[in-house]
Amino acid sequence: MANSTLAILQVCYNSIGPSRAQALSEALKANSTLTTLELFDKSIGPNGVQALAEALKTNSTLTNLELRNNSIGPSGAQALSGALTANSTLTTLNLDGNSIGPSGVQALAEALKTNSTLTSLNLAANLIGDSECQALAEALKTNSTLTALYLYHNSMGPNGVQALSEACYTNSNVAIVSDALQ
Repeated sequence: MANSTLAILQVCYNSIGPSRAQALSEALKANSTLTTLELFDKSIGPNGVQALAEALKTNSTLTNLELRNNSIGPSGAQALSGALTANSTLTTLNLDGNSIGPSGVQALAEALKTNSTLTSLNLAANLIGDSECQALAEALKTNSTLTALYLYHNSMGPNGVQALSEACYTNSNVAIVSDALQ
């Protein structure tokens, strides 16, 4: 029997791991009511998030996905970037503290160039430097739906700050929140 009422699922601070995340992703493929999924501090890792990303490609109800501190790494971010190009309902994605690194950020920046639904993206504490900021800035020049980009606790320097500042002149819809811009 399919659930027809659950809208928010918050499973935080419990170790579900990659295999249970894969089981949850199977449920997401068929779910028609869940709008918010919060899985932070779960250690679902890259394999777990890859399964969730596959579910996002077909899920049409989820609008808010919180994946803080899940050790998804670059490959997990790359999987999510693929989902962002196919998904048309997700508006909020929180990837705070996932060590997604340069290749993960590059992949997400590419996805932002075509994604037209995401309005808030949190990439705080993800080893983001100047070149990643430049990739994000390029994406922001064409993306008109993202209104909030969180970049706290990263390693951006003056070149990254400059690139993001210039992107804000081109795209006045977005607010970039970072300790480097304060």
